[in-house]
Amino acid sequence: MALVRWDPLHELATMEIDRLNNMFSNFYGEGLSRGWVPAVDIYEGAEHELVIKAELPDMKREDITVTFENNVLTLKGERKNEEVARDRFHRLERFRGAFSRSFTLPATVDPANISANYKDGVLTVRLPQRAEAKPKQIAVGE
Repeated sequence: MALVRWDPLHELATMEIDRLNNMFSNFYGEGLSRGWVPAVDIYEGAEHELVIKAELPDMKREDITVTFENNVLTLKGERKNEEVARDRFHRLERFRGAFSRSFTLPATVDPANISANYKDGVLTVRLPQRAEAKPKQIAVGE
């Protein structure tokens, strides 16, 4: 049996190279086949309502689904492939395929009055609060 000298620096360097290789192969190798995640902004509007804006460029309204169940808002959709053969692309950076984003919302959201519209590649979902959850001005008496 031969003795092998242990080199901790070599071991660490090998582990780091393997980690980087996995990271890049996951990002570039599977990037075209995995789903994508649209960018989303969530803020409170002027009427004390939650507003969610999702960037969904190059999609049709009928390819987007918005559901609200058990205080969870879910955005789903699918960006279709272009009618161009894959070997004709010079650069392919935009993700295609299905996506799904879910957001747990406070119980103060009024599900009966949720509205959504899609314009210029941006989906805007407005989630008003229930009347009893809105701030009230209380007059101070003498």
